[in-house]
Amino acid sequence: MDAAERARSAIDAAHAADPNRARDGRASELAYADQMEKWVLRIAPAADPVLRLAARCQHLERWLVPRASYPEGKAGYLAWRRSLYVKQAERARELLAGAGIPPERAAEAATWVSKTGLKTNPGTQALEDAAVLVFLESEIEAFAAQHAEYPREKFVDILRKTWRKMSPRAQELALGLELPGPIAALVREATAG
Repeated sequence: MDAAERARSAIDAAHAADPNRARDGRASELAYADQMEKWVLRIAPAADPVLRLAARCQHLERWLVPRASYPEGKAGYLAWRRSLYVKQAERARELLAGAGIPPERAAEAATWVSKTGLKTNPGTQALEDAAVLVFLESEIEAFAAQHAEYPREKFVDILRKTWRKMSPRAQELALGLELPGPIAALVREATAG
């Protein structure tokens, strides 16, 4: 087994500990990691093994830090996300280096997972693009249902801000998704002009 295979096994073992389950019965983080890797390969077909491993670390052990452990509201949400970026990046670096990935490559993966250099670092951008595509493909309906009290304008604003973070390639892929009617209408409104 080479270093990339060992790292993948270690990452997936960490994901398997997630007590939350996906529709297919697997650990939610494991299902999410598969989706992230799938989208990274669509965005960057020549993605090297370290970028693929970093994609699998996007929500690494996220379940250990529940959203409810931070205050309600936007400031609490942003603090929670920032803490996750740091924690997940360090854990990714640790798992990759421990599996034999060279330290400089493990550090590079940690940079991508931490969201450092969005719009300027291609690895960070690929992970951000994949995360948005997973959200649009698999999570936006549940998000909309969970926040049914939001006015339409707030959903459109969220989508506009998200759209601006994406690369042109990811935007192109997003426009090709088959979204439910009401969600598709929101995306069209957010991306018009």
